[in-house]
Amino acid sequence: MSLNLNDKKAVVAEISAKVATAQTIVVAEYRGIQVSHLTQLRAKARAEGVYLRVLKNTLARRAVEGTAFSGLASEMTGPLIYSISDDAVAAAKVLQDFAKTNDKLVIKAGNYGGKALDKAGVSSLASIPSREVLLSQLLGIMQAPVSGFARALAALAAKKNEGSEAAPTAEAEAEAPVEAA
Repeated sequence: MSLNLNDKKAVVAEISAKVATAQTIVVAEYRGIQVSHLTQLRAKARAEGVYLRVLKNTLARRAVEGTAFSGLASEMTGPLIYSISDDAVAAAKVLQDFAKTNDKLVIKAGNYGGKALDKAGVSSLASIPSREVLLSQLLGIMQAPVSGFARALAALAAKKNEGSEAAPTAEAEAEAPVEAA
């Protein structure tokens, strides 16, 4: 189905708005994938907060023109699905996970923060944990010295209490009169 000029302008405006807030764009060739599998991919992308869409390459080129993602325009050939996300790793992770189970999805390229990524770069980006996981790991690292110090103080207090309870009983036994048998 062909788009008229107003529809094309609306698509370019929509994509430009997404690209303006995006950190990552990943493009993949989807030739030969069944519709049911693409539906599953779209559902997973929606759940992860990733904007996933099949676009005409000329419209996508116009949308990224003049942005940090303009270097990606040279890779926009063939039947492509575009994955755009505000999260740095979500777009790459969604497509990479799907490509593991479906060999017909071929990741072509990506762009993260204005830097072009090849297939290996997208794969590396996808292997990075999500922002929430990284924050929880950082919090664990920051809490480790404090919690270790707290455990050491608790152990010291327990040892001191144990030592003070044991000492009076030893003194009490020493002071008690010895009974003759």
